[in-house]
Formats: sequence, C-alpha cells, structure tokens
Amino acid sequence: MPNSILSRTPKPKYDVVLIGGGIMSATLATLLHEFDPGLEIAIFERLGRFAKESTAAWNNAGTGHSAFCELNYTPENEDGTIDISKAEKIAEQFEISKQFWSYLVDKKYISTPSDFINSCAHMSLVFGEKDAEYLKKRHEAMKDSPLFSAMEFSTDHNQLREWIPLVMNKRNESEVLAATKIDLGTDVNFGSLTRKMGRHLLEDSNVEVFLYHEVKDIDPREDGKWEMKVKDRIHSHKQEVVADFVFIGAGGYALPLLESSEIKESEGYGGFPVSGEWLVTHNPELVEKHQAKVYTQATVDAPPMSVPHLDLRIIDGEKALLFGPFAGFSTKFLKEGNYLDLPASVNTKNIKSLFGAWWHNIPLTKYLVQQVAMTKAQRIQHLREFVKDAKEEDWELKVAGQRVQIIKKDEKHGGKLEFGTEVVVNKQGTIASLLGASPGASTAVFAMINVLEKCFPEKLNGEWREKLLEMIPSYGQKLAENPELTEKIRAYSKEKLELKY
Repeated sequence: MPNSILSRTPKPKYDVVLIGGGIMSATLATLLHEFDPGLEIAIFERLGRFAKESTAAWNNAGTGHSAFCELNYTPENEDGTIDISKAEKIAEQFEISKQFWSYLVDKKYISTPSDFINSCAHMSLVFGEKDAEYLKKRHEAMKDSPLFSAMEFSTDHNQLREWIPLVMNKRNESEVLAATKIDLGTDVNFGSLTRKMGRHLLEDSNVEVFLYHEVKDIDPREDGKWEMKVKDRIHSHKQEVVADFVFIGAGGYALPLLESSEIKESEGYGGFPVSGEWLVTHNPELVEKHQAKVYTQATVDAPPMSVPHLDLRIIDGEKALLFGPFAGFSTKFLKEGNYLDLPASVNTKNIKSLFGAWWHNIPLTKYLVQQVAMTKAQRIQHLREFVKDAKEEDWELKVAGQRVQIIKKDEKHGGKLEFGTEVVVNKQGTIASLLGASPGASTAVFAMINVLEKCFPEKLNGEWREKLLEMIPSYGQKLAENPELTEKIRAYSKEKLELKY
C-alpha cells in the first residue's frame, strides 16, 4: 500500500461521501464515477483495506445468489402451490450483477475474472417423502421460467451419486432423497472483486480513498448538506467533512450512523447481531468428491440465514469445502467492532421495536443459545447428515462474518425481525443507508442502482440513462418474461467472466 494513501488528508467538502469499503460502497462509487467522472467522491474505510468485514471471502458463503438452490425463496402456499416470484426477482438481480462485472472486465477496469467468480453447480437436497414431494413441485413450478429452465430434478440414487458422490457415500439404498441441480451457478469471492474495484478507483479515477478513517457522526446542516466527524485512526486526527450526498455502507455500523443523522425514516429501526461459524476442509480427496453448492431446508425455529449447506469454495485459487453456518452471538455489530455496540444502539425510539421483536422470537433466542453452546463434535454430528463418514480431524472451525439483522417497527407486535436487505433513504434523497444481510453482496449492483433511482431519479432517467443501459443491457426489463433476452445476457456474461458451465 503506497504511503501516500495513508498520509492523504480529506478535503473539507465533497459531492459524495461513501462510508465503508465493502462491496456496496465500491459498487456505488464505480457506478457514480462512470456516470459522471467529474463528481468529487470520497470513500472512508475504518480498517486498513477494502472488504475486511462482511465482504471478506470467509465471512460469507460466496454463493452467487440466483435462487437456484435456496429453498426459503420458494415458499409453499396454503393450497400446495409453490410461489417462485421472489426466486425470479433474486435471479434477475444477480444477472444485473454479472452484467455489471462483465462491463468492468470489457472496459479492462478489472482483469482475471477467475480471481473472483467461478462456475459451480447449485443444488437443493432434501430428505424424506414430504420434502421430496415439495422439491418435485418446486421444480415443476420453476422449470417453465426462462431463468430456471436448465434445472434438473432426480430422486434416483445412481444419478445422485454422479452429482454428489461425497454426500451419497455409505447411504442406505432405502433412504428417500431428492435433489435439483443447475450448472449455471457460481462461487464468488466478493472480497477479491471489491479489492479489484477499489484498485481501479484508486489508480484510474479521481475517487479519493481514505483507509483507517472512521466516520463517527453525521449531522444535517441548514443548507441541506451533511456534516461528518471523521477520525484518522492512525494519526488520531479529527476533522469535519461536508457532503451533498452520503451513502452509509458500513455493514453492522450502518444502523448507529443512520440514527446519528436523525432522519425521520430511521426511527424505530433496531439491530440484532448474529455471528456464525463454518466447518471447513481443505482435504483434496474430499474436495474432489464435492464440486457443488448444496443447500437443504432450515431446521425448525432457525433463521433463513442458517440454512445448512455444503459448498465448494474457490478462494485465491485454492479449493475447499465449507459446511454450516452455525449461528453464534456477540454484542458486536462488526467482527472488529465493540462489545458495547448492541447496548449503545438502544434508544427511546427503537426500544419498543427491540422488545417486541425479542418477545415474538423467543424460539429464535433458544435456537441461538443452543447453537452457541455446541461443541465441535456436535457440529461434526450435524455434518454427518450430509457426509456420513465425516472425520473430525479433517475439518476445522472457522469464524464467519458478523451480521446485523434489521428490526422494524410493527403495529401488531411492536417490532418485527427482518432477514432481508433494505435501503433506507430520506425524503430529500440526500442520504441513503443499506441495512440487513441476505442476499446481500450478490445483489449489490441492483441495491446500488435502487439507491440511485431513489436519490438521483432525474439523472438516471436523463443524462445517465445511455451509460446505464451500456452497463446493464437488461435494465428495466423482466428476464422472467423474456427468454431471448435471458439467453443473450447470460451468453454475454459467460463469455466476459470466462465461466465454464
């Protein structure tokens, strides 16, 4: 890292300030710079490099979330039908991400796509007659959509042995299993991608990047601009920085910063931190037998983010298998946060929401307590539901990222725990924040375009429109209703991102 980056001092005023050096801020900065290279943009990141928190490779599952394998995106209705509408939305959003990354490769802003994205089959696997029937109905509902038409379904043990030999090893022939498989899936190293974008911004744009700089407070000014207190964590220097527009992409710290802005739209929000752990193996013999991401149903009372899955990961060119996640709990809002983060976030405007969410989620609290108390041997026992002959010595525990789930005001229950991703914007469109976790990084481009739609609608529909369509050819169109366009943009991103499916 050049010393000039660490010695640089922020200017007193910027057009745009982005808080946090994760996938969201890097994406938004790149979009804005493409739309208007003359914008004065600053990114403040409290740690020493981009993508060290939620975006880091081992801090998330690396699934390119396309709703191919995640069963919680396709609920069963009371009449027995399967609702695939959310799955289609998420699949379309990931196609937007792939188009944007393809544009960056095409422009030579970033190179070597295999550093951050690789083909990896996505599978759903269920056990027992009831879940097998659900998966069959799900496949029937999905295969008619152009987004999922390549999906295969099987209950045949011989076929499953071809798809997932590690999982099928030592299985009883009488056991009922069902699986779907689609080869269009991907494994994504969002940390590597973010650092590639960060390097482009640092070297080939006028975007100013400040590492080890933490925004401590955001205050509205009478002229409509925002005043921030910024601390240089290396030199212990503090200064005030003013911006016309602020984006808070600070992961778990987004909530307290949003609250400090005192915008009406932030009232009533609370945060519930959840951490996690993976079981990981680098044993080449095991890795060779499992070349897919395989998701199953969540257990009773488990949050959607705790859906068990056994995944192939490709990080820095090395393959590994990951199983989990196992939920954990910490009062920190970031892995490198403070144990006082949770208590400090409680205030008179959100305490009702927090209490209501807790009261109506006591089974979740019980689940978290049980998960935290688990030994490694007990975690291996869960793994053996997937890998019958799993040996404890082959697997190590690895701590995953820290997530802050959203708690929102709810008239009926006081507060409601949300597991999605939400963009909060003030009425004037001068400050925006991203809250929540899943599907997170996979849909970063969609989320950041959503920020621009809310905060710069006239520009996006006017002078920025042509550039937007150059970057995202499918923008404004529903891929689920357009098989030809779906095929065209998938072929384009396959070529540019050098995918092998």
